[in-house]
Parts: sequence; C-alpha cells; structure tokens
Amino acid sequence: MGRPEKVRLGELLVQQKLLTEDQLKAALDEQKKSGRRLGRVFIEKGFVTEEQISEALARQLNIPYINLKYYNIKRDVTLKLSETQARRFRALVLEDAGATYKIGMADPTDLMAYDELVRILRRDIAIAVVAESELLSTIDRTYRRTEQITGLAQELGAELGDTAVDFGALALTPGMEEAPVVKLLQTVFEDATQVRASDIHIEPQEKKLQIRFRIDGMLHLQTEADSKIASALVLRLKLMSGLDISEKRLPQDGRFNVKVRNVQIDVRISSMPTQHGESVVMRLLNQSTGILGLDNVGMPANMLKKVREVIHRPSGMILVTGPTGSGKTTTLYAGLAEINTAERKIITVEDPVEYRLPGINQVQVNEKIELGFARVLRSALRQDPDVILVGEMRDRETVETGLRAAITGHMVFSTLHTNDAVSTPIRLLDMGAPRYMVALSLQLVLAQRLVRVICESCTQDHALLPHEHEWLRHEFGDKVDTFEYKHGKGCSHCNGTGYMGRTGVYEMLEMTTPVVEAANQDDPAVFLRVAREQMAGNTLRRHAALLVVTGRTTIEEAMRISNQFED
Repeated sequence: MGRPEKVRLGELLVQQKLLTEDQLKAALDEQKKSGRRLGRVFIEKGFVTEEQISEALARQLNIPYINLKYYNIKRDVTLKLSETQARRFRALVLEDAGATYKIGMADPTDLMAYDELVRILRRDIAIAVVAESELLSTIDRTYRRTEQITGLAQELGAELGDTAVDFGALALTPGMEEAPVVKLLQTVFEDATQVRASDIHIEPQEKKLQIRFRIDGMLHLQTEADSKIASALVLRLKLMSGLDISEKRLPQDGRFNVKVRNVQIDVRISSMPTQHGESVVMRLLNQSTGILGLDNVGMPANMLKKVREVIHRPSGMILVTGPTGSGKTTTLYAGLAEINTAERKIITVEDPVEYRLPGINQVQVNEKIELGFARVLRSALRQDPDVILVGEMRDRETVETGLRAAITGHMVFSTLHTNDAVSTPIRLLDMGAPRYMVALSLQLVLAQRLVRVICESCTQDHALLPHEHEWLRHEFGDKVDTFEYKHGKGCSHCNGTGYMGRTGVYEMLEMTTPVVEAANQDDPAVFLRVAREQMAGNTLRRHAALLVVTGRTTIEEAMRISNQFED
C-alpha cells in the first residue's frame, strides 16, 4: 500500500452497518461539546468497540488488521523508532522486511504521520491497523528502562568517583532533581510499574549492587551496578520516607508516595543492615487499581455463594489463612468492599494499613507506643462497630478478644498463618482459645494461595510428563486424558516468562453442625476426619487442578503451590 487516503470515520462505520445515523448524530453533538476525537466518543458511548473500528478501517483501506495482544514484538526492530516518535505518531515498527518496514498505526489515515515515518526511517513502509489501547500498552512494555537504568547507574558511579561525598547535604541541595541518583530511582520505579512488579529489592553485594523485581510472586534480576552507588540510593530513599539517615546499624521501616506516569504509587519501605551495606525492599501498592471485588479474586462459584451468605450475617468470624503474600488481605478487603454500606460501621485494625477504603475507619497498630492488636481491638469494640477486620490473629489475647466480639454480635474478619483450612480451628485451640468459643463463633475458614496465570498471547499445547499425569489422575481418575493442557511459550508481552498475572486458589471449611460437634470433642483426629469429609471437592489441590484442566494455569504451577501445603 502507498500513501493512505483520508477517511471519514463516522460515514465509514455507518456504511459498514456498525453504526446508525442517529448514533453518528449523537456522537457528533457530543464531540462538538467535548472536543474529543470522534473514535473515542463512539467507544465511550458503547456504540462500537475499538477492535471494530480498527477492522472497519482495515477493510476500507485494504490493509491488514493486527491484534497486538497475540503479536510477538521484536524489540530490536521496534527500537528503530524512539519512544517519543512512537507516541507522537501512535505507531510501532513491527517487522523489517528488507526493502520495507511493516508499521502498526492506530490511525492509518494520518497522512502527516505517514510522511514523517518515511522520512525518519528512510525506507518504504507498509501499514497495518492496530487498536490504540493495545498500541499504547505495547509501547509502555517495549520501551522499558533497562538500558537507561544501567546507564544511569554507571553515570552515578562515575560522578561519585572514589572520593567521599556528603550525600546528606547533596541530596537536600535545591536543583538536585536532575542528579543521577534521582533519575536512577525515577526510572527504576517507572520500569517496576511497567512490568507490574509488586516489590523492588535493592541489595548490596561484595562487588556489586543488584536490583531485583518481584513479578507475579517470582524474583527477576533487573540490573547490576557498581556497589559504590548503594549508599547514595539508600540515603535518597531514607530521605524520601522520613527515616533516620544517621542510623545504619538498625532496621527501619516507613512509607512514602511517588507519582509514576500520573499514577499514584504507595511505597512501603524496609531497610536492614547486611554484611555489605543496607538492603532495602520496597512494596509497591498501586492506588489507581482500586480494590478487587469478590467476583474478581478467582473464587469458585460454589464457594463465592457461601462466602457472600456468611459475610452478610450479623455476627460470627471468618478467617482467611495462608503464608505471607498469598493474597489474604486482598480477599478480606474484597469482602469488606461488598458490605461497606452507610448502615454498617466498619473498623479495621492493621499492621500496616495496606489498602485505603473510603467509608471505613482504619487503625494502624504501633508497638512502639504499646498500641498492639489486642489493645486497639478492645478500644474498637467500644466504638459500636458492626464489622471488625483484625489484620492478623497473632497472640492469645487478640484471638480471645476477636472470638468474644464474634459471639457478642459483631462480624469479625481476620487472617492466620496456617497451611490449610482444616488445621485452623486446631491452631486457635493451640493458641489458648477456649474450645466452646471456637465452636460457637467460627463460621467459615478459607485457605488460599496465588498461582500464575498463563499468558494468553503465547499459550500453546503441553504434553503431560508421567509424574504430572499421575498427580492429575489423583484428582480426575481416567478423565485425565480427555482434557487439553496448556503452557506459555514466553513472549514480549510476558517478558519471556509464559505467565501474565495471578489468580487465587481456594479451599473452604464451613463450620456446619457436625464439624462444630467434632470441634467440641477432645480428640483432634475425630475433628480432622469430619472436617475433611465436609471439605471434599473444596480443597486447594482440587481448585488448582481445575485451573489446569480449564487452561488457566500450568500443571507445573499447580504442583508448585500444592507442594507448599502438602509438605
């Protein structure tokens, strides 16, 4: 295809029967008022999807439409255009075909952009249509800051030389915004948000400083730099979070906010003295993503129905258990968000407060001033709450106060560190809770883990290995050969991992009458047998196996997380 022709989008969509004349008129009126692009107005009003517009343009101009979601980007080819140029022309170089470049454009009728691209690339170009939102997220992913971070780290190292510098004074100097240390941190945060990292680890080693990101629960090395820049980075982070910069021998923790590409990120920071300097870990909480609803945490339909019924009861206790980082708080907050109405008073007692939820009263415990869980919980009960969330059942006093609150007409949500749902009531008894209180107040126990989800851009068939076949046979018997199994090959969308995002894996123990009666007996073996019978089909292992046979995750991932609770 040569130079594109100009197209009137509205007329084209009417002609292809994707839009009625009335809808076009309504959109044109809206466009006059707001001044937004007509295509955007069509999409926002729900008249057509972005994909339909792209396909209609492709048909009219007789050029291909490419769905970037399933297209493996070749980074070295894409970088023929700079990030600024790609954003300005809303275009991506997709292929180098020798004499021509194949270019994906959100608006293939933009003649000025076409002429500029030919001039910049000094070659003929063949255009394909791509959806704008996919184009922008691909640009975000492709132009990652890896080289820039390494470059800035080298620049900072060169600037430091071997002389001792008073960074305290340097970092506070006006006009230091452009200093390499600040630019380095800024690009690290930008890169971390682009790859959806949950944590940033800055770790000084003997001869180098390593920066690692935790993505979907797994650590990935981001960059390695000269170890002499470590103290400069740590110092700047301490200043940002209001920590004591003169104290290097004791662990410290704090929090601060950063704005990355107009997104507010809440950062929790922890510093710890190690052999070669201070190690810093930052947990990133993206304020713009909001709180997941119960429908979105990945709970199976039968469990979801039961959880919804229980959280609307006037009193009782729900416990969510699992190791650190298994999504317990996310699940509890999803439940809170659902019952957060003007008629209910909700108080949370947490360490630290992770999510901000409007309309509820959140209290952070502070052991330094002897404001522990049990003390805040006792005070909270005097505030006439309907629902209380206790961050964690840490000690006997908290457990007893929480159980008493559940018996006396409050709904109590909390978490506990146990391996599975069955062992939770026994753990409460071990912590010294009276048997009758556990039996009376505990309504429901959920145990959970997080599994990585297969990247849908590079999913392909997987042949089961003998031990995988045996593991699934335990759940599905001879049906195991009737399913199709998938895995991710690894592509530009998932940074070569084959996974994109995570979902919850759950099991549920409902405290039915037989289970409560068994809990009241002295023999734990009786309780375990009755509880396991009640949970049949609602176990972590079964849910993980179902995610495998429905193509959501890999058998390897299901076995990895089930090994954690079967040990």
